Amino acid sequence: MSAFWPAEAEEEAPRRKRAPWGVIALVLLTGLALIRNGSGEFDVGPPQPAGVAAADRRASDSTPAGTVPPLPYSVPDRVRIPAIQVDAPITPVGLDSEGWVDAPPPEDPNLAGWFTGVVSPGEKGTAVVVGHVDNHQGPAVFYGLGALKKGDRVEVARADAKTAVFEIYGIEVFAKNNFPGDRVYSSKGTAELRVITCGGAFSQQDGYDGNVVVFARLVEVR
Repeated sequence: MSAFWPAEAEEEAPRRKRAPWGVIALVLLTGLALIRNGSGEFDVGPPQPAGVAAADRRASDSTPAGTVPPLPYSVPDRVRIPAIQVDAPITPVGLDSEGWVDAPPPEDPNLAGWFTGVVSPGEKGTAVVVGHVDNHQGPAVFYGLGALKKGDRVEVARADAKTAVFEIYGIEVFAKNNFPGDRVYSSKGTAELRVITCGGAFSQQDGYDGNVVVFARLVEVR
């Protein structure tokens, strides 16, 4: 697909590669099997966002008062989400051979990925962090993502020794075949973050049919 640049090109100039939202309008992370218990029945699947957690479009389209100035570029090292006990290293991810945003290796359940085609977390624009919801051994790094609430915080430690702290203002699940890329990825003129994993209904044939998306904005730098 000619609209996408080769993944190896990102390594040569990671700061200069900035994708329009259309490049990542469908974040197709692999949906892996839900966990089964000893009775042979499915355990309860990952939590799904409550309707009250949906992002207020009027609020998300405006610049909030007291917005923290954005940071310069710096590679993210680690993501922490205290409300769901996430504390995970971050690895860079690019585009796979079919032009979709890649996911971290599923063999490491406690690993998140930063998509290098957009800004780094804390820069002006919308940064994207992805991760698996589960693997064949059990829950993975973002299994609890759908349980987050507005006001919870996501902390991203960066290579420049700064920590960008984002406050969540919405959590929603979107069908993969009708993903609102312009709404999810468009820049608000401030430093924003999207954290994404699989969600929605699950089938053995097709995996998860949706993505859980966390909307957050920079509120503090430590």
